[in-house]
Amino acid sequence: MPQKATYQFGLIGLGVMGRNFILNVAEKGFRALGYDLDQTQVKALQQAGGDLSKVNATTDLAVFVQGLESPRKIMLLVPAGAPVDAVIEKLLPHVEAGDLIIDGGNSYFTDTDRREGYLGPKGIHFFGAGVSGGADGARRGPSIMPGGDREAYVKVQPIFEAVAARYKEAPCVAYLGPKSAGNYVKMVHNGIEYGLMQLISEVYDLLKQEGGLSNKQLAAEFGRWNRGRLQSFLVEISAAIFGQKDPLGTGELVDAILDRAQQKGTGKWTSQNAMDLGVPVPTIDISVSMRAISAMKELRVAAQNRYTKPTAGEGRTGLVSDCEAALYFAFLLTYTQGLHQLSEASREYGYGLDLATVARIWRAGCIIRSAALEPIAETYEQQPDLSNLMLADAFRGPLQQASPAARRVAAHAVSTGIPMPALCSALSYFDAFTSGRLPMNLIQAQRDYFGSHTYQRVDRDGTFHTNWDGKAS
Repeated sequence: MPQKATYQFGLIGLGVMGRNFILNVAEKGFRALGYDLDQTQVKALQQAGGDLSKVNATTDLAVFVQGLESPRKIMLLVPAGAPVDAVIEKLLPHVEAGDLIIDGGNSYFTDTDRREGYLGPKGIHFFGAGVSGGADGARRGPSIMPGGDREAYVKVQPIFEAVAARYKEAPCVAYLGPKSAGNYVKMVHNGIEYGLMQLISEVYDLLKQEGGLSNKQLAAEFGRWNRGRLQSFLVEISAAIFGQKDPLGTGELVDAILDRAQQKGTGKWTSQNAMDLGVPVPTIDISVSMRAISAMKELRVAAQNRYTKPTAGEGRTGLVSDCEAALYFAFLLTYTQGLHQLSEASREYGYGLDLATVARIWRAGCIIRSAALEPIAETYEQQPDLSNLMLADAFRGPLQQASPAARRVAAHAVSTGIPMPALCSALSYFDAFTSGRLPMNLIQAQRDYFGSHTYQRVDRDGTFHTNWDGKAS
């Protein structure tokens, strides 16, 4: 190990994600030094990197910090929560004023604000940078979402721009705003990810059960969709998944995988915070709930044996093309919900987000990258104050044209007992948002009846209360 500062970038946490990210940094011409308590991870990086003068690692934290040029740029890729705080505390005796600590994990945004407030008075710069793209993206080019102290970001900007994915030569990274803006954007990114994945799984289920498509046919259809308006990372990998043979059996691997989805919390955080802000994100909400329902495998099997479902249909002409249009419709509305949440959060938390920039850095590298993000970015470029994409002229036609197919698919699923709650939620969101009048007048009357919560009228100003049952209040 070096006895003097020779490395330009440090990374703590050399699991697959961290190792791939630091190798990406070194490959782009920046000398990088890693740290991990596990000697096996250290050796794995050293072997993968080859030239130790360009990329090296150690299990000694003091040696790690001493090996970095000042001001030190140290990125953490460790599990969110207490592990981040623990690493920060271990670093503090070794770092100096002016050094920079970057949290590259999926930390909850208020934790980022707290850590910035804790480290700032000590002279240590801190900011969160969401990183999306998985292990392969970390190695080949992720989408990076940094937020915090702009002066601190400038110190690491050349490195981030070098390692980020590129869309038409533009790096998929940009300074997003102060405080926890980066971690917040990454949180909502993951909420959108939950929604898109649930929608794809629902369409797959309907096409397999009602359409009778084989995995080979599903692979072909999803591959075709990926060459059109549904071009996206998630549709692309779904096509590949359908064609993957089972190494431990016959047939395709997808059929051998247990239908119990796991989650790490970012989708739940998105949903919870949207409710705090009063922003509707129903497709994200139900996607989180469906993962929770999927975890109840034993209960689901028991319930299945107690109830009967409608007799399966015989498929329907046009089901495949309708599913493509319905998925496109719901994809657009899931992005709409997430970006609406970002718009409201930006005002509430003072982030000053540029949603065109957010959409641009999602166009490559990240899990939710898709062809739809290019017109979304262009729309926000032209209308930076737009709060909801449904009010943009560019999306009126596509949504209107695709909505009949979404209705047919939803109706077919309901009539045959196949759960498609994410698609139905997107459709209901569309219908509610395009309704100038909703039946909430009755809800407000009910609230006034039992709780004297008052109401407003459509024909005059003011606040009113009625003694509905004639009894004294």
